[in-house]
Amino acid sequence: MKRVYLVVLPILLASAAMAGDTTPQKLLRGFEAEAGASGSAARGKTLFTSKHSGGKPETPSCITCHTSNLRGMGQTRVGKPIEPMALSVNPARLTEQAKVAKWFRRNCKSVLGRECSAQEKADVVAYLMSL
Repeated sequence: MKRVYLVVLPILLASAAMAGDTTPQKLLRGFEAEAGASGSAARGKTLFTSKHSGGKPETPSCITCHTSNLRGMGQTRVGKPIEPMALSVNPARLTEQAKVAKWFRRNCKSVLGRECSAQEKADVVAYLMSL
């Protein structure tokens, strides 16, 4: 029984340490440093709400799944609920670097047909922080 604890405990501790390993402010500063420019909530809103033609036809915009009310729940194309994106409603949003990287990569490819640039990420984070 002790052997199980010796194996499982470090895994659980590592998982807990990774959860909440950043803040939206730190993410924004990192993306801004990479881009060499400040994030813009206005540009982020435009990117998030506009229709794009480079990605999958069934996801022409971020609001296809997240809806235009980012303080409310969204829904994936298969019906899975998406927690609110607005940090004022969901302060846990954008607090795990691995999740942020995964979802930016996946969603940008789906909507834009490519990965988002550091500037686009900074703009989207600035927009979500403004809500």
